[in-house]
Amino acid sequence: MSDLLHTTPVFNRGYRFQWEQAQQSYVILYPEGLVRLNESATLILKQIDGKLTVHDIIQNLSAQFPDATGLDQDIVEFLKQAESRQWICLQ
Repeated sequence: MSDLLHTTPVFNRGYRFQWEQAQQSYVILYPEGLVRLNESATLILKQIDGKLTVHDIIQNLSAQFPDATGLDQDIVEFLKQAESRQWICLQ
């Protein structure tokens, strides 16, 4: 996991993270459709700006939710899943 902490997530070409009024939620848009995101996924994906590392994202969200336990592992697992779905690339 330590190598992953120093990677910088970016959205893959063709995938866009945005608020979708019709869905009343944030979504990932891609050529074949869209994925409606829950609040946790939205909080993590809002952090992706092409500059913040996974470690930075964990630090930011840990500061917002200081009482949360296991947050770092949950964030890493979510980012791995997002990468496997090709939404993001971990550079």
